[in-house]
Amino acid sequence: MKCELISVGTELLVGDTLNTNVQYLSRELSQLGIRVHFHTTVGDNPKRLEDAVKIAFERSDLIITTGGLGPTQDDLTKEVIAGIYNKKLIQDEKTKEDLLQYFVNREFTMTPNNLKQAFIPETAEVLYNPCGTAPGILLREQGRIIIMLPGPPKEMTRLYEEAVLPILRKDQNQLVLSRYYNLSDIGESAAEDRLLDLIDNQTNPTIATYAKMGEVLIRITANGDNEAKMNALLDHYEKIMLERFKDNIFSFSKKSLQETVCQLLIDKNISIATAESCTGGLIASQLTEYPGISKVFGTGLVTYSNDAKINLLKMNRETLETYGAVSEETAREMCVNLSEISKSRLNVSVTGIAGPDGGNDEKPVGLVFIGICYDGKNEIFKYQFNGERKTVQQKTANKVFHLIRKSIVDKV
Repeated sequence: MKCELISVGTELLVGDTLNTNVQYLSRELSQLGIRVHFHTTVGDNPKRLEDAVKIAFERSDLIITTGGLGPTQDDLTKEVIAGIYNKKLIQDEKTKEDLLQYFVNREFTMTPNNLKQAFIPETAEVLYNPCGTAPGILLREQGRIIIMLPGPPKEMTRLYEEAVLPILRKDQNQLVLSRYYNLSDIGESAAEDRLLDLIDNQTNPTIATYAKMGEVLIRITANGDNEAKMNALLDHYEKIMLERFKDNIFSFSKKSLQETVCQLLIDKNISIATAESCTGGLIASQLTEYPGISKVFGTGLVTYSNDAKINLLKMNRETLETYGAVSEETAREMCVNLSEISKSRLNVSVTGIAGPDGGNDEKPVGLVFIGICYDGKNEIFKYQFNGERKTVQQKTANKVFHLIRKSIVDKV
C-alpha cells in the first residue's frame, strides 16, 4: 500500500511550528509495511489544498491529512475534501454532544463556531477524539482511503493509535508484533554499531533506533500471520539484545528513563532528596512530573550560591573556599549533609559549570560533579559534558537518573 501524508497549516510552511506529525506517522506506517512515498505540506488555502489532495489521490492508495479540522475559518480540510468528492457535510450527534460536554467539564462557554467540528462528510466514518474537540474522519472513495486527523500532536498520536491503527491492521490483513528496548548511557551511533550486522541484513523482523538526549529506543518488529512463529523470532532477537546491551537496558517499553526511575523508586519505596546547583531544580522538576512521586520525594533544594549551600545545606565555608563550589569535595559534602537533613535513603547532589561563562583551563564549562548517597554509601562521579547551557543541564539530569537506577539495581 502506497501512502501520502498531507500536512495542513500555514504555520508549518513559515517555520513557526515544527512538523513532528510526519515523522511519527512515517515511522509507524513503515512498521505496518505501508510505504510512505510522499510528504506534502500545504498552507491554509483551499485551492492549493484541493490540488494537493487530487494529486495524492492519483498516486497513492492511502492519504492521511493532519490539521485543518478545528473551529476557525481557516480550518478547511474536511470542507475541501468533501467538495472534491461531492459529499454533503452532515452533523454528527455524538460529536456535538461530546463538544458540549467538553466545554461544560472545563467550565468554559462554547462559542457557536465550535459546532463546525461536528459536521462530517456523508458516508464517512467518525474517529472520535478522546483528548480534543475535533474528531478524525475516515473516507473510502474509489478504492482509496482518506484519513483526516487533527493537527495537535498529542491528539493525532492518540487517535492514530486507538482508532486508525486497528483499521489499517485489518486492511493489511497481517499481524504486527513489536518489542522495545530502551537504553541509557550509550549514544545512538554506538548502539547502532553493535547492531550493524543485523540491520544490514534485516528483512523480518525489522530494527529501528530512535534517539533523544540520554536515551536510545530500539524497536524490533515482526510481521506475519502466525503469532507463535513471530514470538519465537522475537525471542531469538531478545537474547541478542540482552547479550549486547545488558548494562544499558533500563526498560522493555517506550517508557522514558525518568518515568522508569520514578516508578522504580515508588515500587521499592525508596525515599529520595535532591540538592542542585548548576541544574537549578531541573532534576526535582522532572521527578515531580511523575504522578505519585510524592510518596517518596519530599525534599528538593536549589543551592545555587555559596551562601545557599552554607545556609541550607550547612556546608563548611572552608570547603568552598579551599576547593571551590565545583569540586568533588563540595559535591560530597552537599550529598552527605543532605542525607542528614532529609533522612532519605537516596540523596543526590549536583554542582557544575553549565556555561557559557565561568569556566577556565582547570575547570572548563561542562564540568559536573554528581553525588549519590544511598543507604550510607557515598559515591562521587565526575563528568565533562559538551553543548550549550541547557544541553549541559539536561545531560546532567539524564546522567543523574541513570545513576539513581544503577545504584538501586546494582544493590539488588
